[in-house]
Amino acid sequence: MGQIGPSRSRMWHLDETYECSAGLVRAGRCGQGPPLVLAHGWPWSSFSWHRIIPALEDSYHLHWYDMPGFGRSQMGGPRAPALDTQGDVFAEMLNHWQLAKPLVLAHDFGGAVTLRAHLLAGRDYGHLTLMNVVAMRPWGSDFFNHVGQHTEAFLGLPQHIHAAVVEAYIKGALVTDLDKADLKATITPWISEEGQVAFYAQFALADEALTSAFEDKLADMRCPVTVLWGEDDPWIPIARGQALAQAIGTVLVPLPNVGHLPQLEAPSRVVEAIKTAKAGH
Repeated sequence: MGQIGPSRSRMWHLDETYECSAGLVRAGRCGQGPPLVLAHGWPWSSFSWHRIIPALEDSYHLHWYDMPGFGRSQMGGPRAPALDTQGDVFAEMLNHWQLAKPLVLAHDFGGAVTLRAHLLAGRDYGHLTLMNVVAMRPWGSDFFNHVGQHTEAFLGLPQHIHAAVVEAYIKGALVTDLDKADLKATITPWISEEGQVAFYAQFALADEALTSAFEDKLADMRCPVTVLWGEDDPWIPIARGQALAQAIGTVLVPLPNVGHLPQLEAPSRVVEAIKTAKAGH
């Protein structure tokens, strides 16, 4: 799995709380160096970064948080946790951390979140790495679209069947099996009663208009961009990543034999790519 061992100092943690416009957010920080903000995707949480944090903390001041509606942050908050809300909250977190021009690593719909904050809300980054991201139409698998059209039926699933659906859905993103503890920790936030509602809410909230709003602005990025892609991604084919890199005017860095979740499938290779991108800029 290309796993990286435990940190010599602090592991992934969520010891900060912040009341944002979408509810209570849990966050963490560690390390020394230039600020690097980690933006997770769906249906993940900041836990997805826990294997790369130890390898990066000597080079970066790392910042991460669970987006509203995800992980240990508030579910069912005052704003629906769609991409537009998440883009606003990302900007709020940069303000909270007093980060004017951080480096950013975004995964999955974290790509759309950080692109919205940059291209629509004027937030500046020192460098942006987009890894297997949702950023251009079309997005969403046949299953994703089906659930979005029949959310009420899935909300009524018994807890044990819902848990099996979540596990199967997450495994469908991978080409490399996860550590059992990592898989369990990834699934756990979604299998409570509250988590089940939040899980299916994301399917219902999916709206391609929230990425089409910035697609014609991709060539106007104001920072260097690296597009990093697990080239065997079952959810978002690498051809989508190549189209994104072309639209931005950058190159795509492929990760062979890796699926949709490189930071847990091949963390050492993600760390190498991040450090190489830093050296190049």
